[in-house]
Amino acid sequence: MSNENDEKKADVRDERAVKQSVERASSEILDILAVKGRITRSGAVLTPCTAYPEEDEVHRLRHPWSIYDVPGADLEQAMDRLRAQLPARGWKIVKDGPDKSRAKLPQIVANSADGHLSADLRLWLEPADGKRSSMIEVTVVSDCFRSRS
Repeated sequence: MSNENDEKKADVRDERAVKQSVERASSEILDILAVKGRITRSGAVLTPCTAYPEEDEVHRLRHPWSIYDVPGADLEQAMDRLRAQLPARGWKIVKDGPDKSRAKLPQIVANSADGHLSADLRLWLEPADGKRSSMIEVTVVSDCFRSRS
């Protein structure tokens, strides 16, 4: 029996170009959200692609961030904008519904037109008297690839 990984080979791509693509997608999502709030600052980070053996040096780029200190109603409208505008910008929504957590958070998962990126968007609504802020959590992830030497 052949190993599943023997059949799938990760593309060799320029890591810097993939990082720019991931961060550009994050910026596009932020533009669609169109809300003023505080944003966690981070850049795209390289992580191993667990579908491949470590020695194959296959990885992906993940860019997690969130926007918070925004009223819950504004965040709900921002999620509606994502539903409308992501497909208009070439993204395909592959999931729109509650996530698998106990909280059943509203979640949108969308893939880029070229299939190289995926975005996971979740809405966390906190009670008005809660100690934490409501937020939208965004994670943009590239597909698995090998870096050019």
